[in-house]
Amino acid sequence: MNQFSVLCLDSNPISIEQLRRELSPFAAKFDLHSAENIEEANAALAFCTERKQTVALVIASHHESFNGADFLIQLDKNQHTKTARKILISCGQDIQAILSAVNDGRLDHCLTKPLQDNLVHKTAQKELTTFIIENDKENLLSYSQILDQHRLLRTHIDQKMRHYREGFITDHHSLSDQQLVEQVTTALLEFFAKEDETRAKRTYSSDHLLTTEGEENQFLWFITQGTVALYKKDDIGVQREVVRHSQGNIVGGMSFVTGEPSFSTAVTLSETEVIKLDRKVFAKVMHSDTSLLPLFTNLLLRHFNRRLQRSINTKLELQKTLESLEDAHQQLIEREKMAMLGQLVSGVAHELNNPIAAILRGTETLTNKIQTLIDARAIDQVGDDGIAVLQLGLTQRPKSTAAERDLANQVNQHVDNRRIAKKLVKLGLEQQSRWFDQSKQSPEATLERLERLEEYYLAGSTLRSIGVCAGRIADMVKSLKGYARPNDERFHVTDIHEGIEDTLVIFENKLKFHTVERDYHELPQLPCLPIALQQVWTNLISNAIDAFPDKGILTIRTELAEQDDQQWAVISFTDNGCGIPEEIIDKVFSLNFTTKKEGNFGLGIGLSVCQQIIHQHGGKILVESCRDQFTQMSVWLPVSQPQLTARSHE
Repeated sequence: MNQFSVLCLDSNPISIEQLRRELSPFAAKFDLHSAENIEEANAALAFCTERKQTVALVIASHHESFNGADFLIQLDKNQHTKTARKILISCGQDIQAILSAVNDGRLDHCLTKPLQDNLVHKTAQKELTTFIIENDKENLLSYSQILDQHRLLRTHIDQKMRHYREGFITDHHSLSDQQLVEQVTTALLEFFAKEDETRAKRTYSSDHLLTTEGEENQFLWFITQGTVALYKKDDIGVQREVVRHSQGNIVGGMSFVTGEPSFSTAVTLSETEVIKLDRKVFAKVMHSDTSLLPLFTNLLLRHFNRRLQRSINTKLELQKTLESLEDAHQQLIEREKMAMLGQLVSGVAHELNNPIAAILRGTETLTNKIQTLIDARAIDQVGDDGIAVLQLGLTQRPKSTAAERDLANQVNQHVDNRRIAKKLVKLGLEQQSRWFDQSKQSPEATLERLERLEEYYLAGSTLRSIGVCAGRIADMVKSLKGYARPNDERFHVTDIHEGIEDTLVIFENKLKFHTVERDYHELPQLPCLPIALQQVWTNLISNAIDAFPDKGILTIRTELAEQDDQQWAVISFTDNGCGIPEEIIDKVFSLNFTTKKEGNFGLGIGLSVCQQIIHQHGGKILVESCRDQFTQMSVWLPVSQPQLTARSHE
């Protein structure tokens, strides 16, 4: 049973059969009912009411002995049929009364016999399209195969653009912070109630570290319950609390969006429930629900705005209390303020605003031009040229002014009309000689037709601009994707090369002035803990970068090796840095031992932890170094080990 139905009423069985044949293409989406008298028609309407099926269209015949017009007019009095479109087929009697009913809005259409071929189908298609646009807005495109595809598509685009514009610009500005938080929280919890492979919903005990000041941050934490404190080191290295976040606040938002190191250290003060998102999961969540993206963006922008306000307020308070301090203190305050402003300016607000503004401008242009484009007279006037020019506008990049001028000069030699020549070049018609003849025979008519075609070209170029801007937004969301795997502490069969490449992504900014050489050999997929191994790759690559000279070279090599009657995958990281002194090379895996100079921040993992992770995989890590020449860290992992393979299939 379909959601909607169509009723045909005619006292002539032959006419009924003809109507059913013409309306049969609509049967895929509309149940067809027929009646030969008023009683059968009322019974059919009652049947639809009983099945909770809405009547979309009623077609009734009208002649001297059969008052179909009155039956249609009476439909307005029934709540169940009030929205139905009404078509009357008349034999010519009472034509004035019928036309009056049409003009008053009591009837939607009137056809007079004899009927032209396919006229009932065309009229029904038009009226059903109108009904669906008014009554089933969410599913317009599902009717495009049987109804007016252009109207449905145009209405669908208008609705989406209006919803998109309102979602970003108007809808959520009226919400209070609490209302906005509740909507975002509800949407996120509903999403992760269905699937939560990465264990995004987490509960942390107090004193749990979320972000570390100055370090890379790949996650965004949305607090659903509890309290988190943010700490910032002052100029003498003392950590000081700067703010506390509770339910509905975001931790790590700035570094997550900009890719810059964490601005502060975040620690839970009590048992805290969060939703933890990496870039891959964030993109998946936003793509799953188009209404969530503007909600979350608005929340994120409010969060950034609060930070800006706090920064400004803090500066004002410091100015009142520290006016007697030296200029160096004032410069430090100003520098921190400008760093904050710089992050905000380069953040989400700026990236989203420009393409959205361009899309809105393009939408306004199309809205103003759409009626002209679909006008029957205009279509007849431009013919197939309109479609060709529209397609050209969609695909052609703008020509330079000089190129257009040269082409226009060449064309003008054939048409002897500068305005026509310029328009032919702009519309890509300069190679079609028929326009030369038309312009000579009737320059004014040719110019008028070209001006019509310009409307189609403008529509195409505007759509192309909208597509480019939408692609830019999509690329920005895609750029948020970082490396991530389900952190479920279970063994998985994994591609080692893929894990290394994912890790290199987070170091792109640090490696852009250096060289990375890859010497990958074919390796089988290995049973391992992917996240744990990426901690190892991250630490080894970070250490290599810290040891680099001005022009650093990092060589990553993978190969298979045989040792102790066992096959191993050997992954080595070699840098051309300062090397490790021979007297301390045996200490590098000791807990809390570091060779880094003061001021260089590590990733908080340490080679001792790397060694523990490798041992957990049944492997080993070896180091070889030569002072002022190179350091090579080699990770040996067993290709096949029964207990690991078994655990990988748990």
